[in-house]
Amino acid sequence: MEPMAKTALPRACSVADALEIVGERWTLLAVRELSHRFHRFDQIARNTGASRDILTVRLRKLEAAGVVRRERYSEHPPRYEYHLTEAGWELCDVLLPLMRWGDRHLNPADPPMTFTHACGERLEPRVVCAHCGEPAREGIRDASGRGLIPHE
Repeated sequence: MEPMAKTALPRACSVADALEIVGERWTLLAVRELSHRFHRFDQIARNTGASRDILTVRLRKLEAAGVVRRERYSEHPPRYEYHLTEAGWELCDVLLPLMRWGDRHLNPADPPMTFTHACGERLEPRVVCAHCGEPAREGIRDASGRGLIPHE
């Protein structure tokens, strides 16, 4: 009889923790709609295509995680709007590069959606070093100095 394999515990990881909250399709699409200033449940459901029951669960999860907040806009019957919190707006910083990746690798024949920055120029989302401005992909290291993304 072979010995049972030990089950390794997964490494502690903020990516895994974040995916517990936002790792489902309808969740990020709801955040997208909120960032476009669609705050009412029916608007979000229509624009995402999510069923009402799934969207309800996703919005409650986002609320519990502090990504959205509910605000009552009608007393009778009670109705609510959803708004992004500061954490929710920070999550939008992740959506822009994700959209750019999808434009390039999944929909290259379609014209990409473009955004303009407040300065009037086209916004090109990318992750850069806050100190030197170089693309982060070239030299990310952890606290031990080990490279997280190898040079090619």
